[in-house]
Amino acid sequence: MDLQQFNSTPPDQLRPMLAACCDVQRWVDRILTGRPYGELAAVTEVADRAARDLDDSEVAQALAAHPRIGDRADGDGTEATWSRKEQAGVGDDPGIRAALTAGNREYEERFGRVFLICATGLSAEEMLTSLRRRLTNDEAAEAHVVRDELRKIAVLRLAKLVASGKEIPA
Repeated sequence: MDLQQFNSTPPDQLRPMLAACCDVQRWVDRILTGRPYGELAAVTEVADRAARDLDDSEVAQALAAHPRIGDRADGDGTEATWSRKEQAGVGDDPGIRAALTAGNREYEERFGRVFLICATGLSAEEMLTSLRRRLTNDEAAEAHVVRDELRKIAVLRLAKLVASGKEIPA
């Protein structure tokens, strides 16, 4: 879809695509309310600000839509497809996969939520290093990091959506 299509697509058709970027109703509504946009940078700026304004319950809701690092997202939907591509750096090394599984478990026990990282362009070793480093954070510091990672993912996915060139199903 290009920017013109993004601006002209009926909200009920665009809403699920935006939810694949960040599954929070208020975030989606802010993106839709800002239309029409004159350029991609304007869309991503609104998305960035909207993600920074998410409250704790909205962050938790958005996290529920994200698989663990190292787990393959099921399905053929937009979000699952993006997740698999974003985690391409995980690779097939059984040692790294086992370390990520153990780290995810430890992270979830410590913080009570899935470990979230904007994995695009990161190697498995970089993700694992970040996971281990973040396990040393206190709750407040880690909550801040999670919000920022969620924001980066949402903005990146929205930019992919608008620049994808894919037609919107009727």
